[in-house]
Order: sequence, then structure tokens, then C-alpha cells
Amino acid sequence: MQQSIRRLLILLLVGLGLTSWLHARPAAPARILAGLEAIPCTAHVSNAPETLVPSGEAQMPAKQTPPSGLFELTPEELALPHSLRWRIGVGIPDGNPHVFDWMSPRPGWYLNWSTNPFTTSPAEAAALGMEFTPMLRLGKDGLHPGLAAIYRQAQAQPGMVWLVGNEPDVRWQDDATPAEYACQYYRAWRTIKLADPSAQVAIGGISQVTPLRLRYLDAVLASYQQQFGASMPVDIWNIHAFVLREQAGEWGVDLPPGFADATDGLAWDVEDHDDLGLVEEQVRRMRLWMAERGERAKPLYITEYGILIPEEFGFTPSRVINFMIGSFDLLDSLTDESLGYPLDGNRLVQRWLWFSTRYYLYPSGDLFTTDGEPLPPLRALSGYLRAHAK
Repeated sequence: MQQSIRRLLILLLVGLGLTSWLHARPAAPARILAGLEAIPCTAHVSNAPETLVPSGEAQMPAKQTPPSGLFELTPEELALPHSLRWRIGVGIPDGNPHVFDWMSPRPGWYLNWSTNPFTTSPAEAAALGMEFTPMLRLGKDGLHPGLAAIYRQAQAQPGMVWLVGNEPDVRWQDDATPAEYACQYYRAWRTIKLADPSAQVAIGGISQVTPLRLRYLDAVLASYQQQFGASMPVDIWNIHAFVLREQAGEWGVDLPPGFADATDGLAWDVEDHDDLGLVEEQVRRMRLWMAERGERAKPLYITEYGILIPEEFGFTPSRVINFMIGSFDLLDSLTDESLGYPLDGNRLVQRWLWFSTRYYLYPSGDLFTTDGEPLPPLRALSGYLRAHAK
């Protein structure tokens, strides 16, 4: 009798221990991803036409001409962290960096508004000498790519910086209300960190740093707190630094989704577009915003800036080059003992990225021809890197 009771007690204890272990063990990734997929992130669709720059007489092509071939590129070392070359990057709308005949040295990093680096192996990626930064996109049916694909890539390529979205504040880009963006960011953050705890996740860059756009960011943070009961985790803060008008129905970036009644948009004009003082003003405004929210000890990236307004409005190649080189000098020298990133000598900006290699809608800042041959701005960029090599 006593032996039977003892066996029952042992079985009971084993059962309780097994139950406790099942409840305590980490959930399988597939179950977590399924739970994240099930979160209802309401999609906002503005269906707004793109009116970024004032229209002139010049006729733009209807679409981007596809590249005609690939170039054999001389292998180049990856840039040393915190070197000038590491800081300077370039956007590649064509996707594949090998469709361009790069001069040496090449910029230290690139993005192409996707998660596909267009390199076929780790060896090829290393030989390119340009670090790839993947970007997730937001659409009317959620995140692109899907969570399972994000998980696989993050697990296979640990330690990457991930950008969650592109200009969610612009109605013809990722077009998200603060609530929608906060929800999709949560899903992306959880997925990436589940696959790779060493990954760094950056918020999607707002188009420019203005009081109105910072109100949009504040609304994102507030919505995240409301939806998920915690502060929004951001490893790297990220902005764009264009100088464009932000008024409803005008050229420029219009009003952010969810702010249709806003009246505090800035009426920057065409001649302000290459004002480096306004670029610096945006950087300082962002850093002050970060410091006031306890986020000073985080890096700040600029993942897009440049000249978008057509040449017929006065933005000649020489004017573009002057702005580009001036911006390198500015961003490389900006420091502030009360606002800067303490782990980087109190610099205000850690990395910045020029728009772009070439893009049919905004060719003023192009670095290459349609055939992938260098244009004067690319020669100026490479010359700047050579002159400042350490």
C-alpha cells in the first residue's frame, strides 16, 4: 500500500515538473512567428500621387531603364569601422551594385530598398567592399518580405543592421499612420531579434526632420506604448535629411498619414533645397529630440539625402557636387558635447547615405550614366575619399 502511494506521489511530482517545464520552455520559433503574423496591423492606403518636386518642362522617362550588363570590379576591403569611408554610403535603386563601374575607393555601405544584396556569396560580398544594409518595406498587405523570410535571412546573416520601412510619413512611400507603423515595427523587431539577438534594428527614416515630422514620431512612440505596453525599442535612430515643402497639395512631402489637419508644415522653397544650414538644423533637431526622450546614447544614421529637384531649376552638376562635398565636410565634423553620441566622440551623425547611383525620377544627384559609367559627382565622391583616406 505504501509503495503504491509512493509511486503515485512520484508520478504526480514528475507530471507537475513536466508541466512546469512545458510552460517555462521557450516557444518554438514557428509558434512565435505564427502569433506575430496573427497581430492585426490595420493598413492605411492613401493612394496619393507622387509630387515630390516641382514640375518643369523637362520630360522624365516613364520608368527606369534596366542596366545593360555587369562590371568586373576589383576586390576592395571593407571599410574600417568609424573611418570616413565607413560613414559614407550610397543608395542603389537598380538593386545590384555590379551594374556600375565604380572608381576606387568605393563608398563603405549601400542599401537598395530591399533585403536582397545582389551578391551571390559571402566572399563576393566581402570583395565588393561595401557593407549591405537590408530594408523591410510596408505595403497594404503588411511587411515585405514576410516574417518567415525575414527570420531566415536574419538567422543566416547575423549581426546586420535592419531598416524597418522607408519614409512611413510619406503617402506615396510606405504610407503608414503612427498606429500602423508601430504595429508593423513590433512584428519586425520581434522577428529579427528572435532569429538574431545580435542584429541591430533601426526605425524607418522620416523624409525630413521638422516639428511636424517629429510629432509623427511622437505619435508612433505613444501608439507602440498603448498597443504593446512597453517603450518602443530602437537600436539605431534613422532619418532622411531632404529640404522639401510639407504642405497639402503642394510639391514636396505633403502631410504625414494621420495628420490631414496639420497646419504647422514648413514651406521650404526651391532655393532652400541645397541649404546645408537647413541640413544641420535637421540633424540638431533630431538629436535634441532623442536626448529629451532618453535616446542620446544611440547612433543616428541618415539613410537618404541629396538633390532631387531637376537641373532646369538651377541644380547643375557643379551645384550638386558643391552640395555633396559640403555635406561630407559638415556631417563628418558635427559634434556636440551635450547631444552627440558618446561612443563616437559626441558626433551627431554616425553614417550617411547619398541618393543615389541613378534614378529616373530624380536624376540630378545621379552618380552614374544609364550605362553604368561614372558621372562627375561619382568622380568627386571617390576623389574625396582618396583625399581623406587614413
